[in-house]
Amino acid sequence: MPRVLDVAPAERCSVAECVDALKHHGFDPRDEESLQHAAMLLRRLGADRTFLGDMLVAELAERHDEDDGVNFYGPQVVMLHAPDGGDFFMRANLWPSEDEYMMRASGGASFVYGFPHDHNFDFLTLGYFGPGYWSEYYEYDYEQVVGWQGEPVALRFVEKSALHEGKIMHYRAHRDVHAQLPADSLSVSINIMHSGGSLGWMDQYNFDIENSRVGRIVSPGSSEAFLRVAVGLGTPEALDLAETFGARHPSDRMRLASWRALASVAGSEEARDAVWRQAERCGSRLVAAEARKLRRVLEEAA
Repeated sequence: MPRVLDVAPAERCSVAECVDALKHHGFDPRDEESLQHAAMLLRRLGADRTFLGDMLVAELAERHDEDDGVNFYGPQVVMLHAPDGGDFFMRANLWPSEDEYMMRASGGASFVYGFPHDHNFDFLTLGYFGPGYWSEYYEYDYEQVVGWQGEPVALRFVEKSALHEGKIMHYRAHRDVHAQLPADSLSVSINIMHSGGSLGWMDQYNFDIENSRVGRIVSPGSSEAFLRVAVGLGTPEALDLAETFGARHPSDRMRLASWRALASVAGSEEARDAVWRQAERCGSRLVAAEARKLRRVLEEAA
């Protein structure tokens, strides 16, 4: 499960002071000193019991004004420091209870409740307000997982606990899995998220906990969508690029997206089967597993 960090009480700081200190020192969760420094800053920010309420009041007061279309507020997320090309960003998350109107209106899926998943990045989280969301925590070995849908995975249950007020946890990329459950009453967490250019190519999974299997990859990027549209428009350059990516791209996820795009424009079931036969031989275990599965679907439909 995520590491619980024992961070002593500290003098409070503002969001601006926290951001400035993190920019100066950096946030590298692989380095224990850097991790502890960020956790201390998170503790100091959490000691300011009014800053988030002040931000929300100011935002509500200005909602009548025209804006420029850039808004980092949402129904669950308040962005405290937006991604700017550095190695971190910060946000506050709202966690409703089952009795909250927002929960009844939007359903638990809108708040990622009941959706077991890991993360493809490290982050620190602080229980800032309320009893906190509940989680059923598991661990797994990312290096042993290929990532195809339905793949068996050894999930080890650790515990069920809540992110109570003042608790600081370090969620470890590709190791900690949790299935979140509603808070007992409205709660807020504050996160410092590690970011970087390579993280977008690292896979994040949803899991079928009951059957200990990979559900699906839940970290698609814009590149996959761009490729699908380009191939759908039918230009020779797009088809050539998809074939090149399918054969040699360093990301298995992008390789699979390339073969999916090529199969989507194949003119017949025979042509789609030929695409997936070629995909099976491309040298990717993930692509080969998905290709075999999709070929079986075509055979059963014939």
